[in-house]
Amino acid sequence: MMTESNSTSFTKPELPMTIQTIREYLPHRYPFLLVDRVVDVTENGIVAYKNVSINEEFFQGHFPNYPIMPGVLIVEALAQVSGILGFIMNDEKPSEGSLFLFAGAEKVRFKKQVVAGDQLVLKSELVMQKRGIYKYNCIATVDGVVAASAEIMVSHQKIEQS
Repeated sequence: MMTESNSTSFTKPELPMTIQTIREYLPHRYPFLLVDRVVDVTENGIVAYKNVSINEEFFQGHFPNYPIMPGVLIVEALAQVSGILGFIMNDEKPSEGSLFLFAGAEKVRFKKQVVAGDQLVLKSELVMQKRGIYKYNCIATVDGVVAASAEIMVSHQKIEQS
């Protein structure tokens, strides 16, 4: 792992992280909060999941007669868990004047359709951090089968509190 910081020590949150705790680490809210539970955090990785329900708004149009989760939302879910890991590793939360913003995705591959009733397991591992840019190797699985993979980049930004 290439990293600018010399320290990997951080306060590990109590696991599993429930939706109440996740909302402390992500500024997203319904219908765009795509992480339901965080089940593991290591010094450079995170495992979480998203329960995919037929009641999701995106199923209204994607596709009503054959509801599949849009690939861009799977990638967004991977970016969200990567952002949570960034906050945890920096011992910060959005309320403290910073955000982790989705900065890019490379090597995105979709291997399996995600449908209503699936539990999407989201894994993200830090591979590089330099000058506020974090790069993660990410994978999303359903029942142990890879649904999608990507290299996700997020940017750590300080924001003004009003």
